[in-house]
Amino acid sequence: MAKALGIGGIFFRSINPEGLANWYRTWLKFPGDSGSYSSFLPTTIPEKGFSVWSPFKKDSDYFGNPNQVFMVNLMVDDLDGTLKQVAEGGAEVIPETEEYDYGRFGWFVDPDGNRVELWQPADASEQ
Repeated sequence: MAKALGIGGIFFRSINPEGLANWYRTWLKFPGDSGSYSSFLPTTIPEKGFSVWSPFKKDSDYFGNPNQVFMVNLMVDDLDGTLKQVAEGGAEVIPETEEYDYGRFGWFVDPDGNRVELWQPADASEQ
């Protein structure tokens, strides 16, 4: 039987795709220098990093805005530094962060109004 091998892309609508792509390249150092997409190679994923696919209940408040139907989780190397950078770029930073044995989490709302989750995987030396 055929099977899925991982997340091949995240696609969504934006009123300004190029502008939003440039914002992510500027404030989150997304790879690439033009166009409205970025490609992340497997070699950039930390040793303890992984991708998750998880449907949420329709009435979940985890995404913030009840009209938001998806949320992207981005792996980062420095949660506090990343939250500071996106705030400098004009994003609304959610003040709470969470910590688990597999890493730390924080959230922000991007210029298009999408709530985005950030995940700093736990350091391999800590586990």
